[in-house]
Amino acid sequence: MPGPAFTLDRSSPVPLYFQVAEQFERAILEGTIAPGERIDNEVALAQRLGLSRPTMRQAIQVLVDKGMLVRKRGVGTQVVHGKIRRSVELTSLHDDLSAAGQKPRTEVIAVGRVEADEDVARELQLTKGADVWSLERLRFVDRQPLAHMHNYLPVDVVDLDAIDLSETGLYAHLRASGIVMRVARQRIGARGASVDEARLLGERKGAPLLTMQRTAYDNAGRAVEYGRHAYRPDLYAFELTLVDR
Repeated sequence: MPGPAFTLDRSSPVPLYFQVAEQFERAILEGTIAPGERIDNEVALAQRLGLSRPTMRQAIQVLVDKGMLVRKRGVGTQVVHGKIRRSVELTSLHDDLSAAGQKPRTEVIAVGRVEADEDVARELQLTKGADVWSLERLRFVDRQPLAHMHNYLPVDVVDLDAIDLSETGLYAHLRASGIVMRVARQRIGARGASVDEARLLGERKGAPLLTMQRTAYDNAGRAVEYGRHAYRPDLYAFELTLVDR
C-alpha cells in the first residue's frame, strides 16, 4: 500500500523517526490503515519520504515494539488487529471506548446487595459484613468480549437497582447522581484466567489476562467504588506517559 501522507518538519527538535512513527500510529488508530493491511517495505518508504533506511527502520520498530505492526517472513510488515489502548486516568472503560468512537456493549451478569468480605470492606472503609452493592458485568467491543468487571459500592452511595447498567456506564451514572470522584488508587497486574473468566472472555483456562484493581474516592475523601477487572491482552493495553522531573 502507498501509505498515508506524511508531513515532516526537518527543523523540529523531534527526531524524524519519531515524527514518522507518530503519524503512522495516528493513521492506524483512525482507521486510515486497516488491521491486517500491509505497508510498504523500509526501502520504498525511505525513498518516498526522503529518509535514510536506518531512520525508517527505527520508525517502524517503534510501532512493532508497541504491538501495532508485526513483521512476517514472506509476507512483509502488517498492521496488527486494533487494540484498545487506555490511558491510566480516572475514567471508566465505557467512557473511554465511547470517546474513541467504539460502540461498547455491556451484559450485566449479576447485580444486588451482598455482605462485604474482608478485602472489599478494607477498600471501601467499611466493617466486614456490611451491606454493599455487587455489580458483575461483561464488556464487549466489536462483538468480542473485552473485559470482565466486578465493582462494589457502599449501599448509601447509589441505588443500582434503579438503573439499567447495560445501557449506561457506572461512572456516568455516578456523575449524574452528583458524585464527584477526585482521586483513585489503582493497581495493574496480570494473571492466568480462571475457569469462569475463560468461559466469559472466550479464552482457555490459564490464558494470560491483564488485571486492574481500583478504589475511587470522592471530593470528601470517601471511598465510593472498588473495582476488580480482567481484560484480554490481545485487545487491550494500559498506556502511561512518563515525565522526567
